[in-house]
Amino acid sequence: MTIRTETPNLLDESPIPVRAKLAAAWTSFMFLYIYVDYYHLYRPGTIDDILAGVVFEFDISPVLMTAFLALIAIPALMVVLSVTLPARVNRAANLVVASLYIPVTVFNAVGETWAWAPFYALSIGIELLLLAFILRSAWAWPRTPAVPAGPATSDLRQDVRR
Repeated sequence: MTIRTETPNLLDESPIPVRAKLAAAWTSFMFLYIYVDYYHLYRPGTIDDILAGVVFEFDISPVLMTAFLALIAIPALMVVLSVTLPARVNRAANLVVASLYIPVTVFNAVGETWAWAPFYALSIGIELLLLAFILRSAWAWPRTPAVPAGPATSDLRQDVRR
């Protein structure tokens, strides 16, 4: 009697580099950030306010639009910076920018009515989860063990001189 045992084909679980995780998280954050602003336009009265020259109780001006552009440009740049910056600078930049965007993200709910609470709870909640993931990934960035500068290093130098 033959017993047939099947071993499942396991999928490859290659580790994802921290840089890729950070870039992916900032990309997801950007998509959500932009779409939340876009879907906000469907809220009754929003377009009328924009046509009247007002956004979030602020008069539309070049300064306001520049501030809005800066708010969206920073996380957009973090996508590419997370892949290109040296590790130490990259880690610090991600920790600082993600920390600064937590209050910016929460600010989006200021002045909203309870009727819109589910929309803002979901959008802000997901944005905060992404920021927490960025903070955790940057904080826990794996370190490479330092090479000891002991006799082995000096022996190599002597061999090179010979």
